[in-house]
Amino acid sequence: MTDRGWYDDSEYQDAVQRAERATRFGWAAIAGTTGVLAFALLVVAVVCAVAVLACIYVVMAMNY
Repeated sequence: MTDRGWYDDSEYQDAVQRAERATRFGWAAIAGTTGVLAFALLVVAVVCAVAVLACIYVVMAMNY
């Protein structure tokens, strides 16, 4: 048996703390990735809307 006491659970606590840190990092990575993708989707939507409006302007300008 080791020199540590029978009820020593410091290794367990260290593992729990590492798991909690990894979980927080994982959720932060997921949230960051989701935010970047949402921003990119918003940019694409705005670019498409501007392109549609530009096409409508060109068609209307050709009629006059």
